[in-house]
Amino acid sequence: MQKRILIVEDEAPIRDMVAMALGKADMRVDQAGDAQQAQIALTEHRPDLILLDWMLPGISGLELARRWRREDLSRDIPIIMLTARGEEMDRVHGLEAGVDDYVTKPFSTRELIARIQAVLRRSQPDQGTGILEQGGLRIDGAAHRVFAGDQPVAIGPTEYRLLQFFMANPERVYSRTQLLDRVWGGSVYVEERTVDVHIRRLRKTLEPWQLDGMVQTVRGAGYRFSTRIA
Repeated sequence: MQKRILIVEDEAPIRDMVAMALGKADMRVDQAGDAQQAQIALTEHRPDLILLDWMLPGISGLELARRWRREDLSRDIPIIMLTARGEEMDRVHGLEAGVDDYVTKPFSTRELIARIQAVLRRSQPDQGTGILEQGGLRIDGAAHRVFAGDQPVAIGPTEYRLLQFFMANPERVYSRTQLLDRVWGGSVYVEERTVDVHIRRLRKTLEPWQLDGMVQTVRGAGYRFSTRIA
């Protein structure tokens, strides 16, 4: 099935170049030049992935990503940020805003398509359809949903996969490299620092239920999931 990609980019030449490349890669494309157009396009045709420029007129792509991560319609749509800002802290800010990957301009369309395909693979529900329960948390694999007690937990796609892996393997310590391999699939496009950002996002997701302490840092070794608060 063709994947639908929403390109949110205010520079028409870049938008058209990317749209042409994605079309040749057998993807359906919607385009928007600003936040308002993007919201309309997203509402009319829910995309499988969003390419989002950092610098947009009126509202930054960073703020738009934060907004979309708060809304039910767009919370679990993967987002790749397109930007000329290549510093490490810029990448961290983007990841903390909820984006799933980060592509620095100028970029080749070949690399961009490879990253799109990698993010789409990671965002697909896996074959785990069972129930996982640990310390008041429950994952319903068939429904692809998380519950704290009886309350549904709004969670992003990467955090879901991370939590699912942790709950299936409690009490064991995993390094960043091991988590990249097990959760992200060993993608060459993901940096180890990304793991730290998603750990923070997962803890923030669980914080309202005071369950964030189960995602624990093991100094010098990595992370573990434990119902025994350290």
